[in-house]
Amino acid sequence: MKFIWLAVFFSVLIWSGINPKDQFTWLLEVLPAIIAVLIMAWSYRTFKLTPLLYGLILAHCIVLMVGGHYTYAEVPLFDNWFASERNNYDKVGHFFQGFVPALLAREVLLRKQVVNGKGWLITFIISICLAFSAFYELLEWWVALLSEESAEAFLGTQGYVWDTQSDMGLALIGAICALLVLPKIHDRQLARLLN
Repeated sequence: MKFIWLAVFFSVLIWSGINPKDQFTWLLEVLPAIIAVLIMAWSYRTFKLTPLLYGLILAHCIVLMVGGHYTYAEVPLFDNWFASERNNYDKVGHFFQGFVPALLAREVLLRKQVVNGKGWLITFIISICLAFSAFYELLEWWVALLSEESAEAFLGTQGYVWDTQSDMGLALIGAICALLVLPKIHDRQLARLLN
């Protein structure tokens, strides 16, 4: 299974790196996916994740790599969604930015027995996802300040004044959706993994 995962990951990574819209933006967008695969490779023997989480991480990496290839403002098929004048692919990315980290945070918190009680678990997961989303928005801002010519392509605001807030809001919605939809499946896979 890990070979299929790696084959898909590197196939999409190579495709995304062939003639991307903007080389610097491509690097910025795919760097989190590359960092994720390096961390997973480093921790594979000591902290193997559930198959569900590996699958979701791969899907999130693909979202990042597609966004890197086209830039988030120019991904085909995402123009004029919801009667909007902007390309909304970045909204998919920010939903995933809450959805996948929520499951990752849940898995780490449960396995390391960091918190007790379902209410505290949910509170910590949502807080982690919001902190991660806010930190990513700060990273986008810092990169924009340092690389003026690629700032618009990387930020993907497309003139939308509330872009940062809606990005964090979508990460919150993604985290909540993951916590509503996946806990039973995730718990079963965790039980199998830990036995």
